[in-house]
Amino acid sequence: MNDDYKSKIFRLVCTLAVGCISAGPLLTSAAQQTQAPPTGSPQTSIVGTSSSSVTLSKTEREVLALSQQMWRWMSERNVDGLSKLFNDKAMFVHMSRTLTKSAELDVIRSGNIQYKKVDIQESSVRLVGSTAVVLTKMRLGAVVRDNEVTNPFMVTEVYVRQGETWTLASLAFTRLVGD
Repeated sequence: MNDDYKSKIFRLVCTLAVGCISAGPLLTSAAQQTQAPPTGSPQTSIVGTSSSSVTLSKTEREVLALSQQMWRWMSERNVDGLSKLFNDKAMFVHMSRTLTKSAELDVIRSGNIQYKKVDIQESSVRLVGSTAVVLTKMRLGAVVRDNEVTNPFMVTEVYVRQGETWTLASLAFTRLVGD
């Protein structure tokens, strides 16, 4: 690797680090995160334990509420609601594979993945023009192909605004090691 290439990589990493540090995450309050279990699904619950004194804008609150709604719909296997929320070009990155919108909906519809408990520990949102990035640290209890599992994740949700409507463009699960 030549020195010019190394220098460019170093500058890029430094720029990203400074940008991340200066922007700072916006954490939601426990009141905004705590949700009752979805009706009709007593075995499913969405719990939040995050707290912060950061004041969120109306748009940030709207996106975080949409994220909460998505997790409820995932738990309820509400494919109709999810179909409207998911952008037609959406990508879903799981631990073992990457799926399109239609493949993700098929997996949820079939019950191959059933989200049972979503324990949200921390959420943040960043707005970049007409894009919103939500980072959610969670413990996710699920049944995957008849195996019950619980994993710690940092989930990245990317929403894009088209007119007045937010749609989910990407959902990526990163398993946290050591949690």
